[in-house]
Amino acid sequence: MKRTSTILLTVVALVLTISVVRAQEDGWVKIFNGKNLDGWKSNEKYEGFEVKDGTIVGKGNRNHLYYMEELKNFEVKMDVKISAGGNSGVYVKSQWQEESWPVTGFELQVNSSHGDPVKTGSLYNIIKIFNAPHNDNEWFNYHLILKGNTLEVRVNSKLLYIYVDPMEKGGVSQNEKITEQNKRISQKGYIALQQHDPKSIPAFKNIFLKKLPD
Repeated sequence: MKRTSTILLTVVALVLTISVVRAQEDGWVKIFNGKNLDGWKSNEKYEGFEVKDGTIVGKGNRNHLYYMEELKNFEVKMDVKISAGGNSGVYVKSQWQEESWPVTGFELQVNSSHGDPVKTGSLYNIIKIFNAPHNDNEWFNYHLILKGNTLEVRVNSKLLYIYVDPMEKGGVSQNEKITEQNKRISQKGYIALQQHDPKSIPAFKNIFLKKLPD
């Protein structure tokens, strides 16, 4: 029996190793190690995230956890879960801020039953989805592809939409009025996870990044 268990454990370890090697060969890199928040940084005066059982879990008041590498063209995949009545988000191409809600980049909403009618899959303040593609406390997969002036959004492998940013070169021209929408546009920036409020408990795991050519 012991020998059989040892063989099974060896096979499982081999399969996991092969999967990691293949992911690296395809250009995918795991950016959350499942143990601590190395490579990530919170933007408020307190820590709003902790690692539990290989998962990043949000807690307490407003906080944003930034992956501290500035990115331009890339793909990111992650498994996400949100508590009943909870609210959260995944930001891409946001600039670092010491506090408050990110005002640049794009926020992909995480919300299945919060009072905010804009649910998971929405591109906040730009594209609104009113029916969540998952339930409370249910893991789902976000796959975001950012290339040039496009943002492709997939949930559980299903393509929801491809957003084309009208501000292709980034920034706002001298003659253009600055609006809530275009002030959030940045050509290059960070990935960030959101802890929205004390009643929200988001969770994130299996976070992979793939850089794309400029």
